[in-house]
Amino acid sequence: MKAIRTLVLTITLAGSGALQADQIVAEVPDNTGGAVAGSLTGLLLGGAAGGPIGALVGAGAGFFAGGSVQQSAGLSGNGYLVQGDDGAQYQVRSPAAEFSVGQQVERDGIRVRAVEGAVLADGR
Repeated sequence: MKAIRTLVLTITLAGSGALQADQIVAEVPDNTGGAVAGSLTGLLLGGAAGGPIGALVGAGAGFFAGGSVQQSAGLSGNGYLVQGDDGAQYQVRSPAAEFSVGQQVERDGIRVRAVEGAVLADGR
């Protein structure tokens, strides 16, 4: 009898991970590429114009300007706001995969991937 209880408990705990998957809450623009390109450009131009201090100031200004330029040009990448099973929210980039709001995902390093067999909040 103890073996059956242990088996039931093990199966229940193993299956509960799929029920506690993270969920896509919203789509957000990802402008990381523009920010990096702007930082590098600002670093080089600032360094040429003002030496080491100019390089730091240029990199900082380029970071903000590059992200803004990418967003205003309509070239933002895919980014998502994800809510974890503990209620905490975090933002992820997804240059290759697209997700829907309400889709169940699981964290795989710095990326997320869709949970197999999960049903969307709207029933799809």
